[in-house]
Amino acid sequence: MADIVLVTGGARSGKSDYAMKRAEQIPGPRCFVATCEVRDREMAERVRKHRQQRDAAVWTTIEEPLDVAAVIERHDFAVYLVDCLTLWVSNIMAEYDRRGAVCGEDEIAVEMGAVMACAGAMKGTVVVVSNEVGMGIVPDNELARRYRDLVGVCNKMVAAAATEVVLVSCGLPLHIKQERKRQ
Repeated sequence: MADIVLVTGGARSGKSDYAMKRAEQIPGPRCFVATCEVRDREMAERVRKHRQQRDAAVWTTIEEPLDVAAVIERHDFAVYLVDCLTLWVSNIMAEYDRRGAVCGEDEIAVEMGAVMACAGAMKGTVVVVSNEVGMGIVPDNELARRYRDLVGVCNKMVAAAATEVVLVSCGLPLHIKQERKRQ
């Protein structure tokens, strides 16, 4: 059974940097699962900077905006770093919309359940990065409220399964949950 580490925090809080350093402390081959879909020049620049931060000798990068479970299931790495769950939820919502469907809490729980099942079945560590989106004001529109709620559902599912949950604020890690390593 895998060790699952959830690293959460606000936008630009340092959570991705912390997660990468944390994952690099774990021995074995590492896979960076990038969920971002580049849709504009600003995002392309962000992705370029993120790629530069990763040492290709240390990380294998797989760009997968939707089927994170399949990446974990089909490959054999000691460490997976999924960055980030928040973009993944947005991608899932957009995919449902393309199909003429609405992704609600039940649907996202099924999608997240598949990821967690694959993560839980592997030996090694899965580090998941996700924004904490529930600490601000209530959004003024239905789509933004549904997005916030779906990210919350996913964060709770990962946190429940995690051996470690870290909230990063102002670049500082605050350990919320630390359990003994699973055997």
